[in-house]
Amino acid sequence: MLALRKSLVALVAAAAVGTGLTAVGPVSHAEAAVPTTIPLELKNNSGRGDQVYVYVIGTLLSTGQQGWADANGTFHAWPAGGNPPTPAPDASIAGPANGQTKTIRMPKFSGRVYFSYGQKLVFKLTTGGLVQPAVQNPSDPNANILFNWTEYTLNDAGLWINSTQVDMFSAPYAVGVKTAAGTVKTTGHLKPGGYTAFFNSLRSQSGGWAGLIRTRSDGTILRALAPGHGIEAGALPSTVMNDYINRVWTKYASSTLTVTPFADQPGTKYFGRVSGNVMNFTNSSGAVVTSFQKPDSDSVFGCYKLLDAPNDLVRGPISRTLCAGYNRSTLLTNPNQPDSGSGSFYQDAVTNHYSKKIHEQMADGKAYGFAFDDVGAHESLVNDGNPQTAYITLDPFS
Repeated sequence: MLALRKSLVALVAAAAVGTGLTAVGPVSHAEAAVPTTIPLELKNNSGRGDQVYVYVIGTLLSTGQQGWADANGTFHAWPAGGNPPTPAPDASIAGPANGQTKTIRMPKFSGRVYFSYGQKLVFKLTTGGLVQPAVQNPSDPNANILFNWTEYTLNDAGLWINSTQVDMFSAPYAVGVKTAAGTVKTTGHLKPGGYTAFFNSLRSQSGGWAGLIRTRSDGTILRALAPGHGIEAGALPSTVMNDYINRVWTKYASSTLTVTPFADQPGTKYFGRVSGNVMNFTNSSGAVVTSFQKPDSDSVFGCYKLLDAPNDLVRGPISRTLCAGYNRSTLLTNPNQPDSGSGSFYQDAVTNHYSKKIHEQMADGKAYGFAFDDVGAHESLVNDGNPQTAYITLDPFS
């Protein structure tokens, strides 16, 4: 699975591509004042009576150890795992009841905050570390549990926390951060009725998209799989994006695709042309800097395989831009990428309808509908260099 979303970690390690953000630089004295833990306020507005369980897991940035944090923010390293995997320690924290708020502490992790309704999640340990839930696997022990997660990085430079739909759209929630000035920045809230509207829209979308929806035997909607996971699970045709990919390949066999991957470096441009089964990119001197084979639908949805995006300064930034263009279906309408305005996104009949429908239902229009939805700053992410409090709000299922 995509696990921790690729570009959240990259955000604090390298330049954020196409977002207008730049690399996190040397830590100033003020930034170094970020404490070892900060408050995380959990508010339950879900309207559900189920017991909520919360898990704070990740990598402790001061040591590189993997583990979990208790409600006080104290770090606990995972014990050694086995093969077959062995049960992990119970890392659950009892969450707030409906209508209530609970504050815990979050440590300097690069990790996730999971929350589940009604049942505890099952985590196991292998010799390689923690096995996290695989939503696309029907035999996963968490397959019939209603749950979701947010991703965050808290380090000496501040807090980055996002809502994500890269793997699935499920239990609705929003995230936020309070600044030193007392301002609260939030993202991830759906429009009123947005949860139901998303599933109704996906269910009515022709072409197999309704197959992404997973329900429990009692009728509870659990989630919609992201399209890449849907292909893996056999729920969505593996050829679903082929027509668009083929048209892109035809267009740029006789014209040039210009990629300007860094918002703060408008002079850095790469030029793509298709020759046979390969799209070659040259720099301003005419030298080929990287090449891509014709991608398949899964490569497009996952921004990997034939659209692999290493954390470098050439291939990765180009690939992320291509990935965004394919998912948003803007490569045919604009030969200069990334496309800056969301009004032109998802207009082709062949597009990432899953991501399109998520963005349509977001109160601020922002989401992580695919791994590099941050290209052009369309992501559901909040950040602050001196965070006072982090927030996760469990929203209504309406």
